[in-house]
Amino acid sequence: MMKHQEYQYLDLMKEILENGNEKKIFLAPEVLKQYEEKGEQPPFIRSLFGRQTRYDLSREFPLLTTKKVFLRGIIHELLWFIRGDSNIKNLVDNDVHIWDEWPYKNYKAAMMKGEVPDLTQAEFIAKIKESSDFALQWGDLGNVYGVQWRRWKSSDGRTIDQLGWAINELKTNPFRKSIVVSAWNPEFIYAMAASRETAMAIPPCHTLFQFSVVDNKLSLHLYQRSADLFLGVPFNIASYALFTMMLAQVTGLQPGEFVHTFGDVHLYSNHIEQAKEQITREPKPFPKMIINTAVKNIDDFKYEDFQIEGYDPWPTLKWDITAVGWF
Repeated sequence: MMKHQEYQYLDLMKEILENGNEKKIFLAPEVLKQYEEKGEQPPFIRSLFGRQTRYDLSREFPLLTTKKVFLRGIIHELLWFIRGDSNIKNLVDNDVHIWDEWPYKNYKAAMMKGEVPDLTQAEFIAKIKESSDFALQWGDLGNVYGVQWRRWKSSDGRTIDQLGWAINELKTNPFRKSIVVSAWNPEFIYAMAASRETAMAIPPCHTLFQFSVVDNKLSLHLYQRSADLFLGVPFNIASYALFTMMLAQVTGLQPGEFVHTFGDVHLYSNHIEQAKEQITREPKPFPKMIINTAVKNIDDFKYEDFQIEGYDPWPTLKWDITAVGWF
């Protein structure tokens, strides 16, 4: 029998627990101050550098089963990326809150200067949902993933649709080795950006991806510079696997592999106990992802075009969000 593909993830988690190197986290002064005010020690990470996993998408859909994964949020976020959107309002309107903290940081910075009324993050998000004008002013994340994929700003004033170009190449020149889409744009990485206002909300963790077509099967290879194995990576696996399947459909190909290469792959110190619990769980069969075959254009996909069958995961593991730094 073939080994369950989820063991790649669990084995990597076990390797980090047993052999990971403890490292500090870069924390901005205001974040450090939050920990000091609560009388808490800042978290650290236990990490490894340079690992790879592979998932055969022709066999099954790799939605992890050793804890429940928030698939609805994954689909809405992926569609948000594909549209080239940078404002969280669409996510908030669909009750997806995985990006909430980033625009709130900008609002909080203005709040601390007395420039705007005091709002908690929950109040801020409620206002994003109820007011398009407020969302337009405060809900934008700048040059994040979707913007770089679909609206990369060139030095000569052009706007480049990297994803649109890649799709055309997959249809016309699938043998090319240069079908690459990059989210890493130094001009907008906060440590190199001209100002806070022009910077991305966060340096892209999933940095770039490359396509390969062999025997009419489309494979996608993602390089991820930083990978939160417990919280983020289950999202990343499902998101890019689904993305590969969608792209295969609109280019007339079959799904091949999702290859996932990690730079720094790590566990946060406040997720160690949950990780120890997760590696004791035996994976269940991966589910089946059914995509509406009538969709032939990447921009035409809607949330309703996806249906998952046979997903029976272990229960959710409780976790804490780790506040990290940026500017």
